[in-house]
Amino acid sequence: MQADGQAGLRADVIVVAAGRGTRAGDGLPKQYRPLGGRPLLRHTLERFLAQPGIRRVVVVIDPAHAELYAAATQGLAGAGGARLAAPVAGGATRQASVRAGLEALAEDPPELVLIHDAARPFITARLVADALETAARHGAAVPVLRLVDTVKRWEADGFVVSGPDRDQMRSVQTPQSFRYALIRAAHLAQAGRDDLTDDAAVADAAGHRVASFAGEAGNLKLTTPEDFVNAERIVARELRDLADVRTATGYDVHAFGEGDHVMLGGIAIPFGRGLAGHSDADVVLHALTDALLGTIGAQDIGFHFPPSKPEWKGAASDQFLRHAVDLVAAKGGRVAHLDTTIVCEEPKIGPHREAMRERIAEIAGLPVARVSVKATTSERLGFTGRREGIAALATATVRLPFAEDEI
Repeated sequence: MQADGQAGLRADVIVVAAGRGTRAGDGLPKQYRPLGGRPLLRHTLERFLAQPGIRRVVVVIDPAHAELYAAATQGLAGAGGARLAAPVAGGATRQASVRAGLEALAEDPPELVLIHDAARPFITARLVADALETAARHGAAVPVLRLVDTVKRWEADGFVVSGPDRDQMRSVQTPQSFRYALIRAAHLAQAGRDDLTDDAAVADAAGHRVASFAGEAGNLKLTTPEDFVNAERIVARELRDLADVRTATGYDVHAFGEGDHVMLGGIAIPFGRGLAGHSDADVVLHALTDALLGTIGAQDIGFHFPPSKPEWKGAASDQFLRHAVDLVAAKGGRVAHLDTTIVCEEPKIGPHREAMRERIAEIAGLPVARVSVKATTSERLGFTGRREGIAALATATVRLPFAEDEI
């Protein structure tokens, strides 16, 4: 973007997210499926919004996915000055969807536009910079990779015959980049066709030569269930290699009251008394919730679920812990470990310890090995020693990606 006097050109991004991604298997459309605890589309958008060379990002969606899109993009803001524009309704084909995105930019057109698949979440700053620079110089450009496998022509009877010279072939990725006026005119000229598989083909059909720049093997397009498995490994590795490890504590206490059971760690334990509280008074889940909220500086459980609100009267505390886990995930983080110590003279915790671990792990979406439940007495001292109530202490450890200004 800085080369050949091209600094300062306005550049927008169109992210194509109107498809259903049926090859990814049953469930949500693939662009809204979770990856590292967040929708795939959100990963893609966050990367573009963090780039200083980008002015705005517009996403082309299926109108039937409006609620999924709103949830996936809630709270998104550009770190590099980019802004997320209102979504645009897509068409029946990829060409129609891209054309709709291009027309949405027409009132305030950019000089350059990048067109990118929503299902490629690992876009890098280098790819964006090279895409902009090459399009500024040549008008149309695509990232390419050399082929490593021999290419054969496949025939309908299942046999293969010699194919083209591998050294003359390249696989093509996105973002594909163009002078906006060039690609808009090309799409309008080819509006009657639906057989062009990418925007480079549209430009080529309109008579424009398309330049290339080096793509990246890590710029994966997620298409199959196996692709999502591999992508999860990449996200986990990125978080492991470059992570902000945070630990915070939580504490809660509830007095005994009337009842025939106590809720501890999401498990109902038969007992001659209950615990008094506005919700189900589960001191273990409350302490764990506060510990998780502490790792991201998100105040405390009373802020998110105030006891003054009648909707939390008698509420199950598993939703409080799940909310805290979701807040960590929304910041790109993962819960690494949860630990709690229950302080009481009674009931006996030992017989229920493993059930608690399993339930906490289920709520938090963790392996049981990453949950610890311990118990102790206060040697008959204090309110717990006098059997007046139960206390719980908790520690949460999470891994969060570093913010740009923290690296």
